Order: sequence, then C-alpha cells, then structure tokens
Amino acid sequence: MQYIANSPEDYIKQLSEERQLIISKLRKTIKEHLPKGFEETISYGMIGYVVPHSIYPDGYHCNPKEPLPFMSFASQKNSINVYHMGLYSKKELYDWFVSEYPKYSKTKLDMGKSCIRFKKINDIPFELIGELSKKIKVQEWVDIYESAIKK
Repeated sequence: MQYIANSPEDYIKQLSEERQLIISKLRKTIKEHLPKGFEETISYGMIGYVVPHSIYPDGYHCNPKEPLPFMSFASQKNSINVYHMGLYSKKELYDWFVSEYPKYSKTKLDMGKSCIRFKKINDIPFELIGELSKKIKVQEWVDIYESAIKK
C-alpha cells in the first residue's frame, strides 16, 4: 500500500488504529536506538532514515537530490515491513540477524535481501529491531555504500 504523507505523523494518521499503535512503537524503538546522524524522513512512501546531505552531500547515486537511504518501514496490506540496507550490504550483519531472530520470535523469519516482513504484527520482535537499528553508525554506512558503488 502506498500512502501519501509529508511527515511520519501524517503517515501514521492514515493507518488503522491497530496499525497506528504498532507503527508508532516501531518508530519509537528505531529512533531510540539509531545512531546519531541519521535523519527521519518520508522516503519512497515510507517512514525512512537517511544520511542527510549535510553529512553526505553526494546523496543517493540513483538520484543525488535524495539523501542516502539507510533504513525504513512501511505498513503494507498483509504485513509490516522493515527495510535495512545494512542487511543487504554487510554479510556479517545479515548472519547475525538470522541467527538472533529465533531468540526473539516464535514465528518463521520472512526475509528478502533487505526486507523483513512481519505478517503477524503482534509478533514483531521490537527488542531485536532496536538492536539491529544501532549496529551501523552513519560513517560506517557511508563507507559501505561508497565501497559498493565504486566497484
């Protein structure tokens, strides 16, 4: 589902009451754990966290007018999805997350390259998402990103 929103608050207001509670809790969890320097925004129709142009003026190589994306989440029709580019870019982080997931959730991990899908929204492992959120600092993300696009 695509929401037209100008702010995270505007995005959340468009959701059902149940989804508002879950998305608000997810947002709070991420914001409490995300390293300093990332900026919250609406990105690609989702609540996102980016490296702002003030830190990385080059922006995203696909569209340099956009800040460098890092992490986002969305309320979809059948799930709540968390997108974390570090999972796609850093194998040891991916391996850590996959091995930790069963310690925090009884549900089977439903994951793509950088997308974690939660179909049972009451089973979202908020503590694990918090831990994931703090694993990569801004400069490390910029370094990973630059090494990947310069290949």
